[in-house]
Parts: sequence; structure tokens; C-alpha cells
Amino acid sequence: MKILSAGDIHGDSRLAEKLAEKAEKENVDLVILTGDLTFFDKSSDNLIGPFVKRNKKVVFVPGNHESLATADFLADFYGIKNIHGYSVKYKNIGIFGCSGVNIGINKINDKEVLELFEKGFNKIKYLKKKIMVSHVHPSGTKMEKFTDIFPGSKAVRKAVEKFKPDLLLCSHVHEAEGLEEKIGKTKVINVGKKGKVINI
Repeated sequence: MKILSAGDIHGDSRLAEKLAEKAEKENVDLVILTGDLTFFDKSSDNLIGPFVKRNKKVVFVPGNHESLATADFLADFYGIKNIHGYSVKYKNIGIFGCSGVNIGINKINDKEVLELFEKGFNKIKYLKKKIMVSHVHPSGTKMEKFTDIFPGSKAVRKAVEKFKPDLLLCSHVHEAEGLEEKIGKTKVINVGKKGKVINI
């Protein structure tokens, strides 16, 4: 299975178009967006449309820039899946997610983050391969060292250690774009706004 994952689009419709072109060129099976699609709930036009127009399946989690209401609106309007607290199955791969947001007006507490990840994980735990999706990076990682403003999430870290997914896809820290590291056997990738093509 081939995936294109990206985050931190921040309302840039030209960037969304470029990513959709990349998804088409690479002939990916699925697009996973890791939040901050909008800029503080504004500029939601033509962020998902370019992918849908090319018949790409899209799943996403909201970031700290979009409310759950905006995330649900985008999911309903474009017929895509918001996996904040949910999961999806493609072939033998289970994908579960939560925004993990620990700053700003869309912040959720650690207990809720863990509960939302668990809710999604429980539906796909029997599958051979598992991908966890978060907007925020885990605490205690190299990604955290790239910023003094955005601390990593202790709850995302706990979820990785508890559920042991094969992959964790996140974004949030722009300066750490493209960085890959490991927590136990889990590969953690900051996919960034340029996007990353991943073969599973």
C-alpha cells in the first residue's frame, strides 16, 4: 500500500493542489493529512477538493488550527474520514488517530487524548499493520528539540508506548519536517507540508 501523508497546509490552496498532483503522480492508494489544514478555521476552500477531484481516498485528524466543528464540516462536505477518535481499515492495515492538541483553544487534556486513541485502536487492533496519526509530536523526541514554543505531547508518547503502532505520522513542528526517529519499534515521521510518500 502506498500512502501520501502531509500536514500544516494552513489554508494554502496552491500547496494542496501540488500535494494532490503528487498523490496522482505517485499513484498513492490513500492520503493521510495530519492537521492544521486551515489557518485558524479560515481559508478552508480548495484544501480537500484537489484530492477528491483526483479520486483519492483521504483521512485526516484536525490540528490546533481547526475546531472539531470545522473538521466535521470538511469530512461531511467532501465525503472524507475524520479519524479523531476513530479508525479506518484498508486491506490489512488499520489507521487510528487523534489530534493530540496540547496548546491553544482546541486543546484537549491528556486523559481524553489517550481515550480517543484507545477508542480508535480497539477497532483495528487485530490487524497486522497499524498506523497512528496525530497532529502533535510525542514528548521526549528529537522533534521537540526543534522548538521552544510547542512542547511534545506526553499523552501521544504514552499512546505510542501502549499501542506500539508500526508508524506514527505527525507534523506540527515545521522546523522538524521530514525528521524520522524511533520510539521502541514505532517509526515516527514528521511528514510536514511537502508531504512524504510511504510504502507499507
